[in-house]
Amino acid sequence: MADNSIKISEKNKDYFDSVFQVVRLIPSGRATSYGAISNYLGTKGGARMVGWAMNASHTQQEPVPAHRVVNRNGMLTGKAHFSPPEKMQQDLEKEGIEVKDDKIVNFKTVFWDPSEELTLD
Repeated sequence: MADNSIKISEKNKDYFDSVFQVVRLIPSGRATSYGAISNYLGTKGGARMVGWAMNASHTQQEPVPAHRVVNRNGMLTGKAHFSPPEKMQQDLEKEGIEVKDDKIVNFKTVFWDPSEELTLD
């Protein structure tokens, strides 16, 4: 039987763990972007790497609310990695976030910026 699960390389493990820690801090009913997390972690321009971490987040024992991470325009670009893809929208809507045409309505209102909400230790 083939193992199709995403493996986190040792090289990226610490970074992915940092991403997971930040995502776990996003309050229910709020959302952030891949780029905002990347900027907070000091890797400006690393939004794609945050996306890869979100793709691997289902492998974590402690849940990671990956549905709260979207692109800079509020688009649900990661929905293809949910099963079924509609689950991302459903999870956001359960938290009171309105989604229309795969985009968070009033994204600026629900946007959570870790650089403003958190302090680095």
